[in-house]
Amino acid sequence: MRLETLPQIRRWIMVPGRLVAAVLTLGFGARFIPGYAGAELVVDQELSGHHDGVLNAVAMALSGIFSPVGGTVLPALACLILLVVRCSPVNALAFGSVASVGWLSAQLFKVVVERPRPNPALLADPLAPESGFDSFPSGHVSLAVGLAFAIWLLARGTRWERFSVVFGSAMVAGLALSRLYVGVHYPTDVLAAMVGASAEVLFFCGLWNRYAVALVSRLGFLGAFGPLPTRPEASGASPRPKA
Repeated sequence: MRLETLPQIRRWIMVPGRLVAAVLTLGFGARFIPGYAGAELVVDQELSGHHDGVLNAVAMALSGIFSPVGGTVLPALACLILLVVRCSPVNALAFGSVASVGWLSAQLFKVVVERPRPNPALLADPLAPESGFDSFPSGHVSLAVGLAFAIWLLARGTRWERFSVVFGSAMVAGLALSRLYVGVHYPTDVLAAMVGASAEVLFFCGLWNRYAVALVSRLGFLGAFGPLPTRPEASGASPRPKA
């Protein structure tokens, strides 16, 4: 039950709250400040004018893997392995929750900000033209951030920890660059995805430590797969951590 208790920052409500406020401020500024989108579009236009066959294939492959379908399949597959193969229901629930929280955070910001996508007609080579008011922030990058946190949490304290940090950082950076390369997001969108998803994961870690043991211990059917935490009231555990 490695993930029964997640690492938690001291001010796990205040700090994520401020980060979320910063993301919203950035999003509304990017949408409503005149000339902001045009200045950012220069980055997409520059990348669009220097496309390469191999990089095109890599970028489109990443777009497919971390698509909304991938956002469902990747965490679900990892959870299934942890649950059935590793016999660890607690780790499976924590891993899937952290990855999902990172990804779903983007959907909330998208609904609130409603920033238009970059106009593909203004790009030299739009690889995957998209339209709509869901540009801010990038869901692909948010999913990568959630998965990176989940992988690191699982590897923390093992010989794989350093590798998980390098792998997760490269995954997030690669997704961010690929979304700009394809031309479906502005630089602000990918930056906001990194900050917003991280904020939601930090907040969730506090929620998990406060409520998860009591909730998961009541899911008796998961005991068929592996050990479950003991209810605090039954074990005489220490009080829940303060916010």
